[in-house]
Amino acid sequence: MQKNWYIIYTKPKCEKKVATLLTKRKIENFFPLNYKEINSFRKRKSFQEPLFKSYIFTNIEENEIEKIKTIDGVVNIVYWKGMPAVIKEEEIKVIKDFITDYQDIVVEKTAVNVKDVARAINASRYSITGNVLISKNTMAKVNLPSIGYTLVAKVEPADSLHPEATFNEKKLLLQS
Repeated sequence: MQKNWYIIYTKPKCEKKVATLLTKRKIENFFPLNYKEINSFRKRKSFQEPLFKSYIFTNIEENEIEKIKTIDGVVNIVYWKGMPAVIKEEEIKVIKDFITDYQDIVVEKTAVNVKDVARAINASRYSITGNVLISKNTMAKVNLPSIGYTLVAKVEPADSLHPEATFNEKKLLLQS
């Protein structure tokens, strides 16, 4: 049988525990974390939080789903139209690249269209083929159609004369 990526729905605030249990059982999983910084009164504090609340991605065969449901903290597998929702390998790679390159990511809900591929969202004047979009000089967005979310992050250019950003080893020139 072929392995596919599935979404595990966990109890609230049990994502890390479930990811640890999956790793101990040698089950491939992906638990995306979002790094955030907060300016407190005297200093900056940085912390990690789950990018998708109560979601963990796991790469298993379909006959292993029942075994996953027995793990402590797992509520169920996410279903779409009566079948377990399968996430494309490209989308997992895009999520990994995006969380590596950006911090303070905001997750926005979008319409689900399973036949689409992870791609750039069309903007008024600027788009890039290859999963990312820079718009309004400060935002990077990635559309994830099979899970119905868009990842949005602020981009801070290093040089105001030649603002650039990188994503997935591609240099992108920001528009003014």
